[in-house]
Amino acid sequence: MPESGKRRKLTRGEMLVIAAPYAWIALFFLAPFALIVKISLSQPAQTRPPYEPVLDLANGVAGLFEKLSQFGLGAYRGLAEDNLYLDSYLSSLTIAGVATLICLIVAYPFALAIARAPRRLRPILIGFAVAPFWTSFLIRVYAWIALLKDEGLINHALMALGLIDAPLPMFATSGAVVVGIVYSYLPFMLLPLYAAIEGQDASLREAAADLGATPLQVFLHVTLPLSRRGIVAGALLVFIPAVGEFVIPDLLGGSDTLMIGRTLWNDFFANRDWPAASAAAVALLALLLFPILLYERAQLREDAR
Repeated sequence: MPESGKRRKLTRGEMLVIAAPYAWIALFFLAPFALIVKISLSQPAQTRPPYEPVLDLANGVAGLFEKLSQFGLGAYRGLAEDNLYLDSYLSSLTIAGVATLICLIVAYPFALAIARAPRRLRPILIGFAVAPFWTSFLIRVYAWIALLKDEGLINHALMALGLIDAPLPMFATSGAVVVGIVYSYLPFMLLPLYAAIEGQDASLREAAADLGATPLQVFLHVTLPLSRRGIVAGALLVFIPAVGEFVIPDLLGGSDTLMIGRTLWNDFFANRDWPAASAAAVALLALLLFPILLYERAQLREDAR
């Protein structure tokens, strides 16, 4: 038997299995991100590509260092000076925050109902919850256009019932963007909540009920606190991609709907200011890393207890 406390040497197969996800991250995240950081330190130019300097190893080491000396922080200073980026960030955080809160309010009762359903029915109910993913994301967003437009199904139904006299302005608004985000990202909130609730020990709820707690008190003091990890995980899964969302605000939002995804697209393709767009993307990533690091730190503290 191996000595206590002595680590077993990993086999080559185990090392390959461990190395595979790191290689994936390095190839598809770190390498593109390094390119974005490099572009963010460049200056815009009327060339192809539309920035300079462009590194070329054929110029040798001296030429490479000469190019590196031309890097600067002008694009990042532009972020602080241009109110458009600040307004885009604040609007994106607000819309994503509201959508995340609505997702939590809507998803929690559904997750609770699925977790309390008979075990044989749970896979079927989960299948219904993720059924929208079987349809193209773009088609699902386009469907909301037909529902929310002035001549759409919702306005027609409300007018037919006599509830309104004129169409409600629902399309091309920030509210339409929130609706689209909630509909598109709701399963990302529901599934972590279901996993957190389903894994709870039923004896804790029974003990609380035996001690005289009402069903509401059992929920508030037992079920809800024990599902905290699912709430945080679901909130991060919805909030982070919602902040950088482009398709939904582009299709459902109006010209007054500012989100950083649309601003980045305009800088990349319309204005062809790649350094500014890259700097905004790097700043967005740094902004979104903050809640993730806070969550990881809280998890480590809780595990240490």
